[in-house]
Amino acid sequence: MGERDKQKVTGYDKYVDWKIFSIPVVLFFLILLMPTPGGMKDVGAEYKVGPKAVIAYLSQELFGAESTELPQWQLLTAQMMERNMRMGALTKARFLKRNEKWCKKYKIPAAGANFKRAHAFIRDEVDDARFLALMEGALKQRRDVLDYAELAGKDKAAADKGSWHIKVAIAMVVFVVICFLTECIPLPGVAFCIGLILVFTGVVTRKQVAMLYWSDACWFIMGSLMFAAAFVKTGVDKRVCLMMFEKLAVPNVRWITLIFFLIITPLAAFISDHALAAMFLPIGMLLYQNSLTSEVPEDPELAKMLMIGIAMACNIGGPGAPSGGARNVIMMTYLTDMFGFDIGYFQWITYCFPFLFVMIPITWLIVNWRFKPQVTSLAPAMDHLRVEIHKMGPWNRKQIIALVVFLVMVFGWFTEKEFYNLGIYPIRLGIGVIAVAGAVAYLLTGVVNWRDYHEKVDWGVVWLYAGAIIFGRTLDTTGAAYWLARTVIDFLAPFGMDSGLPLMAVSNGLTAVLTNLMADGPAAAAVGPITLNMAGLVHPGTTFLPFMAMSTAIASSFAYCLIIGTPPNAIVYASGYLEPKDYLRVGLPLWFVANAILLLLTGAYWVLRGFNALPGF
Repeated sequence: MGERDKQKVTGYDKYVDWKIFSIPVVLFFLILLMPTPGGMKDVGAEYKVGPKAVIAYLSQELFGAESTELPQWQLLTAQMMERNMRMGALTKARFLKRNEKWCKKYKIPAAGANFKRAHAFIRDEVDDARFLALMEGALKQRRDVLDYAELAGKDKAAADKGSWHIKVAIAMVVFVVICFLTECIPLPGVAFCIGLILVFTGVVTRKQVAMLYWSDACWFIMGSLMFAAAFVKTGVDKRVCLMMFEKLAVPNVRWITLIFFLIITPLAAFISDHALAAMFLPIGMLLYQNSLTSEVPEDPELAKMLMIGIAMACNIGGPGAPSGGARNVIMMTYLTDMFGFDIGYFQWITYCFPFLFVMIPITWLIVNWRFKPQVTSLAPAMDHLRVEIHKMGPWNRKQIIALVVFLVMVFGWFTEKEFYNLGIYPIRLGIGVIAVAGAVAYLLTGVVNWRDYHEKVDWGVVWLYAGAIIFGRTLDTTGAAYWLARTVIDFLAPFGMDSGLPLMAVSNGLTAVLTNLMADGPAAAAVGPITLNMAGLVHPGTTFLPFMAMSTAIASSFAYCLIIGTPPNAIVYASGYLEPKDYLRVGLPLWFVANAILLLLTGAYWVLRGFNALPGF
């Protein structure tokens, strides 16, 4: 038992390996000391000076005056249009859907009377064609007209600050990725290094950094690990596991992992992948722990196979439906706002669900290829579970409470957004708050005590993902992700890869790289406007536009390679049986295969099927 406990804290007992740790440290400082590239300065100007330049442009075009001379409602109009432009929402219809709550979210001062006048002005005085022309002009003003070389004074200083923030973010990417891959420093320590880097380099303040570490996703991971601890303590995980697998004639590990894929992957198209990973983690751990014998007291390959199988089953399911992730809705919205093309919910499923059908057997084969467990038959585990459950007797009070609280949480995860939109909930709860509320409910009902959470929750994983949150936010908000995307695409354009399927392959690959470093939603948000604009330039008004939107969304789910790539990866890492390199064992070949399948799906299915009445490309 002592050896198994030691296995569960992989990497946590290590001290810093200074010989290896010096490599990311030296590279970090070398990048900071390198001359700032011109493209980075331009992006710094776009992010720091661009909003001011766009508001000035819109003020002149709409009201014929400087922004500093405008009444508050007119300035508000320009500010709202500028924010919409940055989000890719270029149509008048999208502007008219904004409300004061939206303005508050983006810190745009909007008193009731001023908001109503701004709204009425756009509705009554600016027609659809002129509004779109103004927004396209504003976009050109930011991307093409604004030139770092022509800036001076405070504007130049602001652009320099923006480019410095981008450089810090890029240096941080190198530092963090090497640290994660080599484990030269305990991984939760890397999460804290991220915050320290951002404060010491001036990217965020000491007050901001603490707030940035926490988010709804981080709360969800914390709450889900807590309710997993409650499931294990009460034995509910044993009952659920036996119900799932007792009908198998031959409970071989291959067939059990296949059942994981057949159940989890389709569900991930409609249910949060966070929730599914948290639900199946105790089951995977239970299968492993009850498969060990005196002849085989430890089988790390079996543990890794089960844990990685759960994570990958969650990851490949998201593209199947719009509800499978924020990235899907983001790209649908971009496509509608920028080009006026709509993809319906069911229509998305008919195009994208075939990707899941292909990926399920391929991912299952890769997982079975990369891991070779000594224990192949899990029949002893099933027999052991039957004996354990027989000893338990019928469902007891704590087990029933544990299951009821869990079902209430699942219901909340499914409905909280829709119920808020319908006005049933007065406030938006978020899946993280619901998960923590469930964990507290287990305390209040006496299912667990705090010692259970203290000992059975891997708090290092919670901090690890908290660091991943701030890492992804920094890439997005500084413009580093945008700079990476634009740089790669501009570099490949001379090689004839800026149109057709080659362009799609480049954009998919770039998105798939970024999504391993940041959340899938921000990755799609950063790359989507670039890829869709290029698609609009080279293949305007064709099926290439909706295909690019769907492929970018799908590629942003390819976060297979790093712990921080997606919440399911972080959740299964909490089992203690995985090392960072284990994700690469499966994730790297799967990353290439998924990109190839996506391109093949586009060329062999989407192109032949077409899209509505649009001409082909």
